[in-house]
Amino acid sequence: MTSLTLALDAMGGDFGPQVTVPAALQALAADLKLRLLLVGSPETINPLLAAADPALLERLRVIPTAHVVVSDTKPSTAIRTSSGSSMRVALELIKNGEAQACISAGNTGTLMGLAKMIIKPLEGIIRPALIAIIPNRQHGKTVFLDLGANVECDSTVLTQFAIMGSVMAEEVAGIINPRVALLNIGEEEAKGLASIRAAAAILKSLTTINYIGYLEAHDLLAGKADVIVCDGFIGNITLKTMEGVIRVFISLLKSVPEKGKQSLCITLLERWLQQRIIKRFGYLSPDQYNGACLLGLQGVVVKSHGSANQNAFSVAIEQAAQAVRRQLPEGIAARLTTCSYPRATDRPCIQKF
Repeated sequence: MTSLTLALDAMGGDFGPQVTVPAALQALAADLKLRLLLVGSPETINPLLAAADPALLERLRVIPTAHVVVSDTKPSTAIRTSSGSSMRVALELIKNGEAQACISAGNTGTLMGLAKMIIKPLEGIIRPALIAIIPNRQHGKTVFLDLGANVECDSTVLTQFAIMGSVMAEEVAGIINPRVALLNIGEEEAKGLASIRAAAAILKSLTTINYIGYLEAHDLLAGKADVIVCDGFIGNITLKTMEGVIRVFISLLKSVPEKGKQSLCITLLERWLQQRIIKRFGYLSPDQYNGACLLGLQGVVVKSHGSANQNAFSVAIEQAAQAVRRQLPEGIAARLTTCSYPRATDRPCIQKF
């Protein structure tokens, strides 16, 4: 692929263009084959581009929009009133063939609803899923889904998550024959909800999936599985709890030691150890794996944390570019055609919005 054009919802998130515009310039500087469409208010965006490198601006264009989807608006209401918004226009650029992916830090429910309406799910996909690649203790990568798009999921949906997660692990994380596990309250086969046990039975029968059984939450970062599958309620709480603990841990490492009666040598030693530990565990920072793909759509859509900083948002842009270059939607569609499994008869999955 010689060049790649991505659409950015520049107005989304807690900080809007104050983060998305510098992140866009950072991404352009890092990827010479990248082109970006900044969707939003020119009056807000253009002043932030005034001092930018002219060479970068040649690969960037501002797409004016009328308004922004407010994050605290109920998703169903936001979708109905989304015409002309930065989020909707960014998604429509994919539909129209002007962009190959969209990145937004806006409301998750609204982004999912609009993406399903505009981009459309792949044939056979019941529910798209929010998926992220997180680091593990083995210095590898683990694919984790669903992260909040679907609160309750039946066994068929969990099976489709496992299929999509496997493709993501192979194509984006570069893992051969990824190990797939279901997140559960224990490793014993009889434990867990009926939907989880039914999904386990289906996954055992699929020769195209390397299913290894249940995984408990304390092993989330252990590297025991390459793909971890759960419903969006469990996934969202688990991921946010993990990120909160990691942020506290890193902030404690970065905190300045209390001043007291100690020698200069001890002070310098403490600072040296502090820097070494931060370097050792810095890969766990949530900023390093920001961006959750909405997997199961006909195009690539990436949801960034609403509170993402510049570096974190640039990571989400990089993830979108990689998903397009690896032809992730096409890979999932191809894999679905090779998998045959029974449909669930229990309750359908319930979406977040």
